Amino acid sequence: MRTRNALFAIVVIASLLLAGCASMTKTQKGAAVGTATGAAAGAIVGRAAGNTALGAIIGATVGGVTGAVIGKQMDKQAEELKNEVPDANVERVGEGIIVELSDKVLFEFGKSDLTAASKQSLDKIVVVFNKYPDTNVEIQGHTDSKGSNDYNMTLSVKRATTVVDYLKSKGIAAERLTVKGFGEEVPKYDNETEEGRAQNRRVEFLITANEKMKAEAEQQAGN
Repeated sequence: MRTRNALFAIVVIASLLLAGCASMTKTQKGAAVGTATGAAAGAIVGRAAGNTALGAIIGATVGGVTGAVIGKQMDKQAEELKNEVPDANVERVGEGIIVELSDKVLFEFGKSDLTAASKQSLDKIVVVFNKYPDTNVEIQGHTDSKGSNDYNMTLSVKRATTVVDYLKSKGIAAERLTVKGFGEEVPKYDNETEEGRAQNRRVEFLITANEKMKAEAEQQAGN
């Protein structure tokens, strides 16, 4: 019975966040996801959707009225990121934010060194991160399917690490930042086309509430 309930919850979550619901705002969607999801359910949904950032956000979900409070704060941060970094794809999901930057914005082809232009884009992100210090940020590196698995995994980790190191050099607290490299394992786009491969060469910023934000949101919800 527990297994059946867990699978049912995963299906509901996946349907809610992947397909969306026209009658609900993104903040309401975050509130609708219960605390029973957990990291395991999030990981399953993320893998199934080809979107590890989505899965991690589901795993970090609080849900209920507390989740709605967090969602409102994330709404504000997402809008600022859209305004400050027009080259980024900013998506509000549940109680978190996914910020996607292509490798063309950050790196030269096949390299992990930041360009001068990419540093300017990251500087704008830093400004917003500093305004919202009570969030955690997971930096995920991804590649296309060209090249060996080992090469792509190493490159994705190097790129994500380079971004994290730059954020830390600009004053973002190290405890807020996590690095993950996925290589070519989790494509979001079609690797059979050049356009799709270019989109899969990406770095994603996964923004979620830290424990302080969750505690304050719970207090606000109680009031």
